[in-house]
Order: sequence, then structure tokens, then C-alpha cells
Amino acid sequence: MGETPLVKGNQVDNQTRCAHYHSDVDVIAIRFHCCGEYYACYSCHQELTDHEPSRWPRCLWNERAILCGSCNHELTIHEYMNTPRCPVCQHGFNEGCRLHYPLYFEV
Repeated sequence: MGETPLVKGNQVDNQTRCAHYHSDVDVIAIRFHCCGEYYACYSCHQELTDHEPSRWPRCLWNERAILCGSCNHELTIHEYMNTPRCPVCQHGFNEGCRLHYPLYFEV
């Protein structure tokens, strides 16, 4: 097994929750297209980097870019967008995150 990716952010806990999003279902981190680094959320990326984020183009939605903070399984963007829970551990994801897709993905 590979090493668990480092998740950057503001007050990130061991399940990738941060100061901005910390409910029971806020357990995903996103690998940002611009820098290839995992961040707990868009706001964490904005606070801790000195560059503008770029969105994942549709042609790359088969890339593993979503980390389940519950079990550390990496999902492709397609997998993440098409399931309300982790396919490995079955932990539910925050369905409200769909509202933020335009921040991360070309939709």
C-alpha cells in the first residue's frame, strides 16, 4: 500500500475536516489541479497558497483526485461525482459539496 497523501489546510483533523467544513460528512480532500497538492477545501487552498487555483478539465476526470478522509481511499473525480459515499468504507459524503463543483471542476 502507498503512503497516505498529506492533506494541507487550516486545522485539518485526521479525517480531512478543517476549520471551514467540519461536520460528520465533511470527510473528503481534493487534490488541486493547479499544484497537485491535497487540500481540505477551496478556502484552505486560498489561505495557504500564493497562486490561483485551476479547475480539473473534463478530460482528466478519470484522475484520482479525491481522498476519503475516513479510509484514505483515493477516488477519481468521476467516481466521486457519481456516489454519495465512499465505495470502500461506505462513509457518507457531504451532498452539499455539489454546490462547490464549479470551484474545482470544469462543469
